[in-house]
Amino acid sequence: MNKIVSMEEAISHIKDGMTIMVGGFLGCGTPNKIIDALVEKGVKDLTLICNDTAFPEIGVGKMVVNKQFKKIIASHVGTNPETGRQMNEGETEVELVPQGTLAEQIRAAGAGLGGILTPTGVGTVVEEGKRKLEIDGKEYLLELPLKADIAIIAGKKVDKKGNIYYSKSARNFNPIMAMAADIVIVEAEEIVEVGEIDPNDVMTLGIFVDYIVGGEE
Repeated sequence: MNKIVSMEEAISHIKDGMTIMVGGFLGCGTPNKIIDALVEKGVKDLTLICNDTAFPEIGVGKMVVNKQFKKIIASHVGTNPETGRQMNEGETEVELVPQGTLAEQIRAAGAGLGGILTPTGVGTVVEEGKRKLEIDGKEYLLELPLKADIAIIAGKKVDKKGNIYYSKSARNFNPIMAMAADIVIVEAEEIVEVGEIDPNDVMTLGIFVDYIVGGEE
């Protein structure tokens, strides 16, 4: 199966009302070309799962400005004033999640776990409406897995079977998101032949990747 597709075909899978995960950390390791295409397409009423909403003019922040999300699940929104404005005005539902908890919820979905137990948030507003369990005299919150219809991620080098190498901190949330969605689309900085990435450098296995865009495009 040829996984390399045009941008048009890749984004055709993203439809109104879907839940999407977007890799990146303040725009680093974010699939910017795919985001630009989604801004142009105008797909809407999406639920976003991401670490942060970047900046108004960078990364997923452009989609926030374009009002394409009905709900945002993130750990940090302070660098994008528009996210805060939409949240305070009641235009967009924003659920703030401690960063480590968010990462573990995504990882749990990819690993097929029923949830994770964490002490983070016990005794704060974070625990509202959640189950608490006591283990060895300590209280934990049960946090449920986070799964998406589509994950859009970015890789430095991607081979034609979808094996991915990420560069340095651009790795961030991309590998765990690749395991926690029904369809995974990777934006490749460079597309290479199978075997050109040292197996020791493969950080996401091609079995998780459905479509590849970018490279020479």
